[in-house]
Amino acid sequence: MTMTPGLRKFTLAVHLTSSVGWTGAVVAYIALDVAAVTGQDVQMVRAAFLAMELIVRYAIVPLALAALLTGLVMSLGSPWGLFRHYWVLITLVLTILTTVVLLVETQTIGYMAEVAASGADPRGLPGSLPHSVGGLVVLLVITVLNMYKPRGLTPYGWRKQQEESKQRAERTAPGP
Repeated sequence: MTMTPGLRKFTLAVHLTSSVGWTGAVVAYIALDVAAVTGQDVQMVRAAFLAMELIVRYAIVPLALAALLTGLVMSLGSPWGLFRHYWVLITLVLTILTTVVLLVETQTIGYMAEVAASGADPRGLPGSLPHSVGGLVVLLVITVLNMYKPRGLTPYGWRKQQEESKQRAERTAPGP
């Protein structure tokens, strides 16, 4: 199923906006994470942990889900397909894994925000830098794959390409 040009452009705009927004929100989150882990002022560390939870809950998670959903719609409604090209498949797998890790990590982030809000000294909390920096690296890899679209058809993609070539040849072959 191929989308109409107008629908494809709209979906692409939503996909790009959510994907870039997800990356930007992660960068903001990392800044707060660094401040929370390295800060000496109790109030500033407390505020950083509370802001981290807000960014995750109201920006990163919704943007991640939107990017995943619109990416699926884009691949299913375009000639690229979902299973035809390795770069699309790798992007899908990385996006799903990153989203799952994010959803699991939100529990830890919520716990750290609870501790910070309780009045206890939050300066001993570990933060989540390995996850947030790792997530940013994966998002950048996904971006590079989507920009450069390296060649390589999956076995399914190769088979579909052969079928389509054969059908085109049959349609253009002169009749008896």
